[in-house]
Amino acid sequence: MVFLIPELSKFFRIDMHISEGVLNAPVLISGAALAIAGTAIGLKQMDYDRVAHVGVLSAAFFVASLIHVNVGPSSAHLVLNGMLGLLLGWTAFPAILVALILQSIFFQFGGITTLGVNTILMALPAVICYYAFRKLIHRSPMLAMMGSFACGFVSVLLSALLLGLALVFTEKNFWSLSGLIVAANLPVMIIEGIITVFCVAFLKKVHPEMLNQEIS
Repeated sequence: MVFLIPELSKFFRIDMHISEGVLNAPVLISGAALAIAGTAIGLKQMDYDRVAHVGVLSAAFFVASLIHVNVGPSSAHLVLNGMLGLLLGWTAFPAILVALILQSIFFQFGGITTLGVNTILMALPAVICYYAFRKLIHRSPMLAMMGSFACGFVSVLLSALLLGLALVFTEKNFWSLSGLIVAANLPVMIIEGIITVFCVAFLKKVHPEMLNQEIS
């Protein structure tokens, strides 16, 4: 979800892509270090027989987060990091990083110096949701539906909270802005939950092995 803030509109939007010039150096360095660590783990755990599979999911993330739909004075876009987490586990880190690099280069979404932070915002919730919900989607149909919805919802919620924390650690005056970020993304959380339910149900019928990947 994106809202223009009058006093910040010249250089910042409430989006899941943090632009250049918003965060301070300690936050940028910390984000880069964590993203490097996560990507290293993801590459180590990647099944290189599934590189094409990872590439397709990275492309899906790339396209989904590029499509913005205007909603009144704001715009919203899908994230799909919860679904990537279910399917890739730690490999979501390199998949999301590649997509963010391409978005930054070709469409100026986010920035080069903020790649680390933006990767953490998307990929860390994906990994958390993988461990939290991967077993639930293999239970009864009702539990699987609840787990799928929770995965999509919580992944965006965690991304919004992490974005808020990044802003607060940069400038304490961003507290109110951080709260607005979480509230503004509530419709996206619900939509992501619903989409994840349908995606999981579809994959369980036509390609169940994609949901059976065990990642340590």
